[in-house]
Amino acid sequence: MNDKIRIGIAGHGNLGRGVEKAITQNLDMELVGIFTRRDPADIQPLTAGVPVHALADVEKFRDGIDVMILCGGSKSDLPEQGPALAALFNTVDSFDTHAKIPGYFEAVDAAAKAGNNTAMIAIGWDPGLFSINRLYGEAVLPVGETYSFWGAGVSQGHSDALRRVPGVKSAVQYTVPLEKAMELARSGTRPQLSTREKHRRECYVVLAEGADAEAVRRAIVTMPDYFADYDTEVNFVSEDELKTQHSAMPHGGFVIRSGVSGSEVKQTLEFRLALGSNPEFTSSVLVAYARAVMRMRRMGDIGAKTAFDVAPGLLSPKSAADLRKELL
Repeated sequence: MNDKIRIGIAGHGNLGRGVEKAITQNLDMELVGIFTRRDPADIQPLTAGVPVHALADVEKFRDGIDVMILCGGSKSDLPEQGPALAALFNTVDSFDTHAKIPGYFEAVDAAAKAGNNTAMIAIGWDPGLFSINRLYGEAVLPVGETYSFWGAGVSQGHSDALRRVPGVKSAVQYTVPLEKAMELARSGTRPQLSTREKHRRECYVVLAEGADAEAVRRAIVTMPDYFADYDTEVNFVSEDELKTQHSAMPHGGFVIRSGVSGSEVKQTLEFRLALGSNPEFTSSVLVAYARAVMRMRRMGDIGAKTAFDVAPGLLSPKSAADLRKELL
């Protein structure tokens, strides 16, 4: 009997390819299919023998997939695909538009419950691992302030949003934390810092032929939820320069909780990530949560879920006894 968790991937860009690699490191899982909006013949799986199907045909495979990992973008893909696929499969996705998570949760929750499925939303490192550490910080130090800093590095979600601006052929966005703000967050003085005071955004954009550069710039710097609340720098570059100088995908960041314990003693909790590849790390998080989704579904825990709903032990392939012995 094959007890492996059968995984499907919806979307085969940077994130989808990262998921494919991550599955090979998890021996309790197997990739059984890749689903794409492109011509399946144009997709070359990294894993020999894995079939590629048209996303439009995904409903035919309901009985052969335990968890579908959704690898589309948050701006346009997941708002449609998240609820649609949660009605058919247990799912995990990396929806990362923070301001829209409550509404997205409600839409996916209704669809997942209607399909009797478990759907894990907003999984990755932020939202995801950073979210958990913000919660830990606030629970342990209830009197204090929490600060999240991202970068310096490439944001997949913001880069995807850039590429969807009319007149943009290709683009990359870097999130850059401001050193002064980080120093203040660590100081124990608990400053009030605005979004604009903590980060700036650098965009490197290749224009489509005939595009109006100023119109593209305005569309970017005024885009709500992505750029409007930040000092945003837009640089227009050649396609060759983008490829040679901006093709790596490092990222990282910090969650800092600065507060006081009962006798007004200053305490600081800090969690840091330094990532050589943003999509590969995010993919690894998605795959770990796919394991938790399968276990939660077997327990009858259906509907939309977030990282806050997952007991840590559900992420590990190890037994509870082994975890108590090895990691406590």
